[in-house]
Amino acid sequence: MNAADQSPKQILSAAWVAPMDQPMIRDGAVVIQAGHIVAVGEVRQLRAEHPDAVHGDCGNVVLLPGLVNAHVHLDLTGTPRPPGPISFADWVQHLIAHAVPYQEPSHWIQKAKSGCRHSLGFGVTAVGDICGRFARVVRAALIDEPIHITSYGEISAMAQRRHLLEPRLAAAVDATGIPNSLRIGITPHAPYSIEAEGYRRCLAAAKAQRLPLATHLAELPYEAKFLSHHSGPLRDLWNLLGGWDDQVPTFDGGPIRYAQSLGLLAYPILLAHVNYCDDNELAILAKGSASVVYCPRTHQYFGHPPHRWREMLAAGINVALGTDSTASSPDLNLLDDLRLVHRLASDMPVETLWQLVTVRAAKAIDDSRVGVLTVGKRADIVAFAAEGPEPLRDILQTSALPNQVWVAGAEQSIGGS
Repeated sequence: MNAADQSPKQILSAAWVAPMDQPMIRDGAVVIQAGHIVAVGEVRQLRAEHPDAVHGDCGNVVLLPGLVNAHVHLDLTGTPRPPGPISFADWVQHLIAHAVPYQEPSHWIQKAKSGCRHSLGFGVTAVGDICGRFARVVRAALIDEPIHITSYGEISAMAQRRHLLEPRLAAAVDATGIPNSLRIGITPHAPYSIEAEGYRRCLAAAKAQRLPLATHLAELPYEAKFLSHHSGPLRDLWNLLGGWDDQVPTFDGGPIRYAQSLGLLAYPILLAHVNYCDDNELAILAKGSASVVYCPRTHQYFGHPPHRWREMLAAGINVALGTDSTASSPDLNLLDDLRLVHRLASDMPVETLWQLVTVRAAKAIDDSRVGVLTVGKRADIVAFAAEGPEPLRDILQTSALPNQVWVAGAEQSIGGS
């Protein structure tokens, strides 16, 4: 018998349990030991099977897996969102202007830690975080945060900045002093900020070290024009920021075919946004292993056309939701993104919608430890009030925040979100 088998057990019971990998359980319960789930089922049966467990009755609530925010920039938490509508170029300039005065890591550490606290208060217990500046020290500062973080080190290396590829890649994968509780990943930023060779190097490093991989793709309507002719608003932005040269390779066919040509879609890569995707490109995605993360409120803020997430799901593509950052979204309340999707697609089964922020989001960040309430998974649990016979629908039709949150079986303080 190992130490985990000897540790105390607890039973959390509730009016409803929504495991996400099986139907809802009325008068259900979850048995927890050593931070992991050891049983899920009806409370009467589980109490009989585990008489030694400490029983905690959560009352008239529904227990769900802790929510998973598949795409967030924690270190931009609190960055003011300029009034919309706004062009992407103007938004980038706003972001740069806000960042310039802060050259010390302490500023970005504070913002990232604030993002963790806010996320937890919204019921989020795992995130796919894009870690930008000062990756090593920011990651080290987040070790003690209760939420589970997949930290994608961001890499930009194009034109006169292409020489930064190797040092930035080294920084992105640097796990020195970082325990396994914080997962290291890589994110070559976007087709307009890193060249093909950079993508290839990032993919090779991810394969060699078995690391999660992410990129921003097909976020903007003019990525294809930039790739093929180095023209359009993205080239104008380069001219404004400086550092362009004529050695950047071109590619005809758009960002999704570009990603396919580089071998990215054969890897379980996370594709943030994919706001622009025609039928042929959707078919390309369906043949690959990539996940798409749709950020509804950011999508709405920039005025993009309706996202094709429903068609992607129907085609067998894994789709999840993310908040993006507070520089483009009101806050980090992932549930409000899900509520927006519910309003836009009220005919979609609510169980399918909830999967976008649980089991599908866990798959998107390549974290098999979270996203469902089932035996062997981490005991990350969130409780919401359940007054009616359809609690999952009711939550989406209110502005309710979680009543309680547990991470690895430990209840967390969630006040002040």
